[in-house]
Amino acid sequence: MTNAKQWKTGAEGQKFVASYSGGKDSTLALYEAMKTGEAIGLISVLEEDGARSRSHGMTIDLVKAQADAIGLPLYPAATSWEDYEATFINTLKKMKELGAQALVTGDLDMPEHGCWHEKVANIAELKLGMPLWEVDHSEVVDRFISLGFKTLITTVNLKFGMLESDLGKVLTYDYVQELKERGIDPCGESGEFHTTVIDGPIFKHPIDIQQGDIIRDGDYAFLPLILK
Repeated sequence: MTNAKQWKTGAEGQKFVASYSGGKDSTLALYEAMKTGEAIGLISVLEEDGARSRSHGMTIDLVKAQADAIGLPLYPAATSWEDYEATFINTLKKMKELGAQALVTGDLDMPEHGCWHEKVANIAELKLGMPLWEVDHSEVVDRFISLGFKTLITTVNLKFGMLESDLGKVLTYDYVQELKERGIDPCGESGEFHTTVIDGPIFKHPIDIQQGDIIRDGDYAFLPLILK
């Protein structure tokens, strides 16, 4: 069992693959890990039909556009929730065959004991790097913004204080302060919202998108982003 305190530096000096949702946390974790390790690819877990990501419901075309802008190959893995773990492990094993030595994730609050990512990394015989683990949530967002990343709110959970009018908002210092005043975690760690990153210091160019029509599904509202 790895010493959990090593999770923050688990990819240092290593070739690594990053679990990539396309949102702010996984993007910032990738940025941090790239400062001391070598990224060889991005893993994106998709719904069964392979059309959208499981984590944020992003279209595969948009995720591919992000990977292309970052300059890394994308390794999509379509699966059901029932087969999620087995599919993820098999994908990690394939990445190990391609030279990966570590898995990097953008998790902030994974438990020190019983960490799922540590479990799957161990099975695939990879180290685990979680550079944002246990970092204060406000610090994570402030660092993300200060580095020049640009991200849009693309999913909101209406029962957690988010509004349809939040969709399409860019994370800025003022908007983050507004969220805090509304009692919303600035990282959305309780599932209040998800984001889609469209530009930043590891992007070779911004993602050129236009906003689609809002989709409502129960307590959730989604803003589709369409590639121009």
